[in-house]
Formats: sequence, C-alpha cells, structure tokens
Amino acid sequence: MGGGLMTASVQDVGLKRELEEKVRSGERLTREDGIALYETDDLAWLGGLAHEVRTRKNGDVVHFNVNRHLNMTNVCTASCAYCSFQRKPGEKDAYTMRIEEAVRLAKAMEGESLTELHIVNGLHPTLPWRYYPRSLSALKEALPEVSLKAFTATEIHHFETISGLSASDILDELIDAGLESLTGGGAEIFDWEVRQHIVDHNTHWEDWSRIHRLAHAKGLKTPATMLYGHIEEPRHRVDHVLRLRELQDETGGFQVFIPLRYQHDFVDMKDGKVRNRLQARTTMATGAEALKTFAVSRLLFDNVPHVKVFWVMHGVQTAQLALQHGADDMDGSVVEYKITHDADNYGTPNKLSREDLLDLIRDAGFRPVERNTRYEIIREYPGPDPDRRESPQPMRV
Repeated sequence: MGGGLMTASVQDVGLKRELEEKVRSGERLTREDGIALYETDDLAWLGGLAHEVRTRKNGDVVHFNVNRHLNMTNVCTASCAYCSFQRKPGEKDAYTMRIEEAVRLAKAMEGESLTELHIVNGLHPTLPWRYYPRSLSALKEALPEVSLKAFTATEIHHFETISGLSASDILDELIDAGLESLTGGGAEIFDWEVRQHIVDHNTHWEDWSRIHRLAHAKGLKTPATMLYGHIEEPRHRVDHVLRLRELQDETGGFQVFIPLRYQHDFVDMKDGKVRNRLQARTTMATGAEALKTFAVSRLLFDNVPHVKVFWVMHGVQTAQLALQHGADDMDGSVVEYKITHDADNYGTPNKLSREDLLDLIRDAGFRPVERNTRYEIIREYPGPDPDRRESPQPMRV
C-alpha cells in the first residue's frame, strides 16, 4: 500500500476496500493508512470497521470500574498551556493535603464499593520525596482492598529530580508501598512540533517511554493516554499512537488506550485568571471528531486490548456512541449512591451511580462487566432486555 495512500481520496471505493481487507485479515495499518482514515467523511463506515475490531477483541462487553480520583496537591512548578488545575505556591486556592487528610478523604469513599483510587498531583517544588511512598503506604493500610493507580510518568521523573534516586529504585519503593499501576497521563501529544507549545515540564517521549518501559519490566500494567482536539493535527495523533504501538510491541505492558478530549474551562476562573492558555485559539473537538479519534485509534492500536472512553470529558451521549466506534471501557467517577451535579455546560454529571452507568451501557446495547485495575472480572451484569422492542442492539458485525 505504501506512501501513495496520502494522495488517494478516502472516498475512493477501492481504497476503502483495501483498508477493510487489511483490517479483516489482521494486517497492521501504516502511518499513511491512519492519516487516510482521518480524512474520511464516512463516519458510519469508519465506526463500523472499528466496531468489528472491538467486537473481535471484547465481544458485546463494556468494562467499567468503581473508582475515585484523589489529588493530594494542586501546587505545580509547571504551567502547561492546557492546564487549569495547577496553582503556584501561595495562591489563594493552592492546597497540599497532609497524609492523614488524604487517608480520611479516601476512607470516606470506601462505602461506595470502591475498587480503585486514581491519584495524580501537581509537581510540588518543596514536598519531600518520602511524602509519596508514605502516602501510598498509609492509603493501602487504610484501604487494603482498594487498588492504588497513582502518578504519571511526569511525576516519577519529578521524583527522580527531587530524590536523586533512579526511576527503577523509585518504582520499587512505590510498589513496596502498594502501587499497582501508574496512570497514563503526561503523554498529551508526543510530537515535538506540538508538544513544545503545550507542555511546560521536562518529561517528553524519551522519559515518558523509559518510565513506562521500566514499570512494565517490573510487572506493572499501565494505561496510555492522548490529549486531542487542541492545536494538533490528525497526523500528530497517528504519530502518537504509533509510538505507543511500537513500545507495546516491545513490552506488552499497556492494557488500555484512553483518548482524552481537550477541555475549555468554563468554570475554573474563580480568581479571574485564565490558566488554560490554549482556549483563546482553539475550539474543542466536536462529537464527530471524537468518534473518529476513537475509531482510528482502535484500528491503529492493534496490540492493546482495550480502548476507554472517559465520559466526564466527552459527555454521556458521545461516550455511549464511542462504544459503537471502538471503545469497550467506560470510566469516570462512579459511586454507589445517586448524585446529580452539572459539572459543565453540557449537562454532564461529574459522578454517576452504579445503576446510572449500568443503564447507560445497556442503553447503548452492551453487556456491563465490572472489572478491577488489572482488568480481572469482578462481576458480570445482564445485558439489554431482548424482549424490549425498543431495546438498542450493538451494531451487527
């Protein structure tokens, strides 16, 4: 197929057939194929192809887990262009939790049948390295049944700087303290053409991949993310996925790929400061662009078992549609009890009850399966009611 693809139109029936044959025969797609797929206007065709692959890998299942996010500090030395979370030391709403405070907060979530705590922090300039393994030890002691998914590769790189230890030694200590998985963040877009404009720290592809490679060698399975829908172009997304695919060929340690839609911050300007410097010159990705990104990612990333949609960033309806466009996992804060809170201008709640989530998955035509951090099945639930005439069914493959 080779490089000629870029000049051919993806509306070309012959090219479509060629791509279909590659996908159905299990032949690996190339960079040119990925760019061509992004150029198609036929979202139904693209989604159908991604859905075939998703069904081949995961059947009619949608995985979910009951997790909560814990951010122990928002103080950060970096000022990344897309980020509104970070605060500088001394700013009015800057905070850093004492370890006992973090434990108390986590314990308060325990009654929600929690199986995973997702911990990400700012790059704090003065917190000592020991704070981090001690935090994990204390959390693990308080919540022995809860898996700790903690720290981005960027944070691990920061720990190297503040501790003088190697990432290998740091990971060993964190694993001893209860770490079960790194988080997938800090990836954003790896291509330097884009990255130099959006990232304000020193962790780029070389260190990000080095740290995940080390984690995989120590038996950790990790997620990988991509922040899309800002100043990048489709070719940068393709490059991002192919770098990860190559690393996965080497280590086999990525369990899931998570496309994250870049957000404009409508609610985070309480002090009048616009920390998200990209929003003045960007528009957020449309629902169609989001679905295309899920589909192309599923088709290119042939060696990762799962693709996850983070419903908080995509809205509930787009997240349901993503399940028909390659995704097989739905994530966000899920709680036991009913709670409704409008977190953005789209009517997206920031928490869903377990029943809400089960209804959403069935409503999209799938069978919900609760998993843990290692993607081991905790509980299977009935799928959509086949007797309901209006009950949606998954796309036929």
